[in-house]
Amino acid sequence: MNRPATTFSRNAPRIAVALLVLLVAGCGLWFWQRHQAATAVDGYRTAVVERGDIRVAISATGTLGAISTVDVGSQISGQVTSVLVDFNDHVGKGQVLARIDPSTYQAQIAQGSAAVGSARANLASMQATLRNAEADYMRKSRLATQQLVARSDADLARAARDQARAQVDAAQTQITQQQASTETARLNLQRTVIRSPVDGVVLTRTIEPGQTVAASLQAPVLFQIAEDLSKMEIVLAIDEADIGQVKAGQKVSFSVDAFPDRQYRGTVEQVRLSPTNTNNVITYPVVVAVDNTDRTLLPGMTANAEIEVSRKADVLRVPNAALRYKPDDDAQDGASPSSATAGGAGIAQDLPRLANDLRLNPRQQSVFDAGLAAMLERAAARRRAPVAAPSSAGAGLFGGRGGQRPATANSINHGAMRQRMLERTSQQFAAFRATLDPAQQQQWDSGIAALASARRAPLYLLVDGQPKQVLVRVGTSDGTSSEVSGNIRAGDTVIVGVERPAAAP
Repeated sequence: MNRPATTFSRNAPRIAVALLVLLVAGCGLWFWQRHQAATAVDGYRTAVVERGDIRVAISATGTLGAISTVDVGSQISGQVTSVLVDFNDHVGKGQVLARIDPSTYQAQIAQGSAAVGSARANLASMQATLRNAEADYMRKSRLATQQLVARSDADLARAARDQARAQVDAAQTQITQQQASTETARLNLQRTVIRSPVDGVVLTRTIEPGQTVAASLQAPVLFQIAEDLSKMEIVLAIDEADIGQVKAGQKVSFSVDAFPDRQYRGTVEQVRLSPTNTNNVITYPVVVAVDNTDRTLLPGMTANAEIEVSRKADVLRVPNAALRYKPDDDAQDGASPSSATAGGAGIAQDLPRLANDLRLNPRQQSVFDAGLAAMLERAAARRRAPVAAPSSAGAGLFGGRGGQRPATANSINHGAMRQRMLERTSQQFAAFRATLDPAQQQQWDSGIAALASARRAPLYLLVDGQPKQVLVRVGTSDGTSSEVSGNIRAGDTVIVGVERPAAAP
């Protein structure tokens, strides 16, 4: 009876050890999960600032077509007796495409020829009458002079002569009219033969032998001929928001559904000024010239095109997510950039590149280096100067909580800062500008204006595990990465987001 109690007593230490191991394992798992969660909260998703190319392109769709397409019609009506070409046939200029029954116009020519003969016979009769009337008038005129006949008889003879002359003129006019009518019939007879006006390829054929062509109101289109399919064009519909960036000569790449793995090239040939309004969306047609030497592209294909509007080579670029990242309020303490960073020190980093584009001579380069050194020295002095703490009264002026200004006030402030920066830079480099020729001065002024008006945004670098805010100028963007310049270098680590803690099981 005491054997079960003895067995339990003997196994009790093992059970206790097992329970202790389970308890320790559970506590360790719990602490590990807490540690992982804490690490995820404090972790950042980062990217490295790198140098590379940024390509900006506008996407659009359009339809491929021949550069020159000729509609061949008929100027006359009649029954088609024969069609001598078919779809995709290559034809030459003057080649016969079809024939229309010529019997009607042949009959008109015969009728006109007979009418001309009748008019000529009538003319001969009128001319004989005229000769007789002239002879009669001459006789009676002499006799009236000798007073052998009455003067009235001479007047009647003269009137008969004038009437005979008029009848001769009418007969000659009738001949000319009949000849013109006959010539019209001959022209229509020639038009019964439909010829190709150009060298090209037959795209469409809308008639069959035996079909009747009616050209009473307008010329019906019988054939459509593409003049040269080795060169084609695409008409793209570009939105009004993007049309300002499109210029003739820009490169275009496109693909078609028939060859999805192949990229074709083209060039913007024309930006047409005829807007199209579709459901209150304004677009402009842009014509792209395409080389189709291999004849793989066919008229009517849909082209998915990209127009390259700009390309920046070897520039600093960061992911757009880094420009969108904003840390929590407590992470921004002491991380605000100084006014020196936003002012002369920032623009000074871009001035050497602008000066390099001017191809300065040694004297100009020396004056520029002196002005740049003076700018950097003043910027360093401003950084060393103590910064006054913002007063609470200043925040109240803008009515915002915690010193936040309305958007309108911020816009005005940024505009004033840019204007002051432009004026300050112009003053500091006035001596340098005086050494430039007119073309260099224009390039320098436009470059300074572009730097002063550039959009600025904060970036957060990860330095020693902590975010550090720097203000950079943002340039071209391709939708994924953006060009930046300022107090930033290739290889710096920028924060693009915060790692979220994994959900506890």
